Amino acid sequence: MDIQQCRREIDRIDREMTRLFAERMDVSAQVAEYKRETGAPVLDARREREKLAEIADALPEELKEYGAALYSLILELSRSRQERILGRSSELTERITGAIERTQPLFPERAKVACQGVEGAYSQVACEKLFRRPEEKFFANFEDVFDAIERGECRYGVLPLENSTAGSVNRVYDLMMRHKFHIVRSVRVRIDHSLLAKPGAKLGDVREVYSHDQAIGQCSRFLQTLGDGLVVTRCENTAVAARMVKESPRGDVAALSSRICAELYGLDALAQSVQDQSGNYTRFICIAKDLEIYPGADRTSLMMVLSHKPGSLYKVLARFFALGIDLIKLESRPMPDRGFEFMFYFDLQTSVYSPQFIQLMGEIQSVCTEFSYLGSYSEVI
Repeated sequence: MDIQQCRREIDRIDREMTRLFAERMDVSAQVAEYKRETGAPVLDARREREKLAEIADALPEELKEYGAALYSLILELSRSRQERILGRSSELTERITGAIERTQPLFPERAKVACQGVEGAYSQVACEKLFRRPEEKFFANFEDVFDAIERGECRYGVLPLENSTAGSVNRVYDLMMRHKFHIVRSVRVRIDHSLLAKPGAKLGDVREVYSHDQAIGQCSRFLQTLGDGLVVTRCENTAVAARMVKESPRGDVAALSSRICAELYGLDALAQSVQDQSGNYTRFICIAKDLEIYPGADRTSLMMVLSHKPGSLYKVLARFFALGIDLIKLESRPMPDRGFEFMFYFDLQTSVYSPQFIQLMGEIQSVCTEFSYLGSYSEVI
């Protein structure tokens, strides 16, 4: 049989499979109506296990895994169709609908906002891109920002989540697993590091550089040019580094920090834009205790713990695919004190007003063991 004959045969089989798939989904819709009348749940785990075992038994040994993967997806699609037909609301969909109705149409111009670091930190830059007149309060570490939100000391908090070159801020992800909060907006800030020192200092004088761990990683090539004897000291953030230089009695120390900090702390820029890559951005999230969903929200963040079984993540991704929802970020983090268990963080690109989004929020909890809806929001560029 030549290739053209093979392709014609495949086309014939595909037409038959398409007809049978449509027929199967029609019967699945009839099952949904039965479940509507009886109040039965959409998921019948025992029935699905039996069905997958039956399919595996009917296939040759070399096709069993392929068949299981195919029919797992078909079963996911079938359940998704049944959920759409039934249109059952959940506590989460009601919370989301209520938040959309309660939230003011405009994002606040002024609010009390918790930021990590000191004046001049990039979190302050992010805060001032989000709010026209913020009342900023600075805290020593990320956990203090979460605590300030939870106890109501500040309405909002601004935290770095990921950098385009250095990756995710793992400490923030770890804290996200422990605290109750919601993301209400996000913003991207261009990161532009300069080497700051006391007035009169020369580049050749620098023997020690202070900065945040991520800034040090982002400027690694530049730091190598300062000589083998250079001491690099890590601190809480880049603005703290600039303040440390100002307060130091030494003249041979410098900070990797922003040019804003040069003005704030009376320092000179010995070298500008010293990061390894020019297109360097950090994404900050704005968090709140209450769920607020502002008009135009088209990004949603979720956290899930999945069962430790083959195909658990696949089933979640299949739901996104079935509903045509774009997954734009997937991150996994090990869970402390829970060996070999991971938390998965998802960012989805979908309008909060779309029926597919509401359907997903109504059914996604059925495919994971733990679930947190972090919020739906828009991102400021």
